[in-house]
Amino acid sequence: MSLTADTPVGTDARAAAPGVPPEVDVAEAVLDVCRAARAASKALATATRATKDAALLAVADALVAQAPRVVAANGRDLERGAAEGLPANLLDRLRLDADRLGAIADAVRDVAALPDPVGEVVRGQTLPNGLRLRQLRVPMGVVAVVYEARPNVTVDAAALALKSGNAVVLRGGSAARETNALVVEVVREALAAAGLPADLVSTVDAYGREGVRALMRARGLVDVLVPRGGAGLIAEVVRSSTVPVIETGTGNCHVYVDAAADLDVALAVALNSKTQRTSTCNTAETVLVHAAVADAFLPSLLTAMSAAGVRLHGDDAVRAAAEPLDGVDVEPATDEDWATEYLALELAVGVVPDLDAALAHVDRWSTGHTEAVVTRDLAVAERFAAEVDSAAVMVNASTRFTDGAQMGLGAEIGISTQKLHARGPMGLAELTTTRWVVTGDGHVRG
Repeated sequence: MSLTADTPVGTDARAAAPGVPPEVDVAEAVLDVCRAARAASKALATATRATKDAALLAVADALVAQAPRVVAANGRDLERGAAEGLPANLLDRLRLDADRLGAIADAVRDVAALPDPVGEVVRGQTLPNGLRLRQLRVPMGVVAVVYEARPNVTVDAAALALKSGNAVVLRGGSAARETNALVVEVVREALAAAGLPADLVSTVDAYGREGVRALMRARGLVDVLVPRGGAGLIAEVVRSSTVPVIETGTGNCHVYVDAAADLDVALAVALNSKTQRTSTCNTAETVLVHAAVADAFLPSLLTAMSAAGVRLHGDDAVRAAAEPLDGVDVEPATDEDWATEYLALELAVGVVPDLDAALAHVDRWSTGHTEAVVTRDLAVAERFAAEVDSAAVMVNASTRFTDGAQMGLGAEIGISTQKLHARGPMGLAELTTTRWVVTGDGHVRG
């Protein structure tokens, strides 16, 4: 069972971990996993880039070599998930085939090709007294990731952690239990074959909800915890964890079509933002249209969205524009629609009188993930980018580009919607902290 807002983390250990023998202390077993990860992380603290890259390439090759086994395990997870009524968007995120697994392996290779962040000099200077100061990037140490039905996260998190010099402890949820167990096994075997400790990548899936609770309380062994999943999971981790958390938020993303928009570009951006893949957090859930171009743009937008199978919700102006259109049905939009992250072929559409109204709407309903503006007016684009309080702003581009791989980060461990330490797609640099190294020549303070 995945952790959700309705799933208490403090349930009885036996109920939470049905496969664990009664004599096993779940909390202590999870702490042992974290201790082993912490010990393993020391091996990466001084590892060269060549060592880490060779291990990553070995992981990528192993995933491809074991693809038939992984896809078969994933098929069993999908069959069980469908029987248990797992929502379509989660089934889509859970699904792996040979092509998706190949793309995941390619993402690992992309991470290997990226510069190593460890040891980068963030800033430095020589003081008037001769002391030489350097602020260097260093690994966090042990990173934990709690997520649902996303076996790609298993690999992305492992690859990013390894490259940035960290060990990682994973909790992937019961929906993907067979897939994740096998993927972690493949990764650990590849690491051992490459001469690195297998405990650099580990999982506590076997320990159920009580295991999650123990992981969230492993302060001092785990340096940072990243939750990925639905709003309920994220909120529960943020509330319950004593380990520092980097919050990855939900994505109620907007596309604003300005009065100065190229309407062909606007249609392409809106369609791609909504329909390219609906189950991801960077999918658009609302399109706002400036009143000056509503008559020209809404018929093409509504017709195209309807043809793509999108269920539409609109305000009075949008519904009026839909009336003469054959086969286009628009339901009344409510506050619930403006607030909803659909993660499905469903979209809210509204007409706004000006940029101020668009910004006010976004400010009220956005979750701070990604917003897009389509305009040829530079002043509008600059104001939108300056005033929207979200992790990413797209100008004349799809919201779907808020993605680690698409932004050249190789992969991502999540998209942070908070403001401290990391914001937006979290790649290698976001999995490091810094250390000051001060070099003197017998300096003493007077």
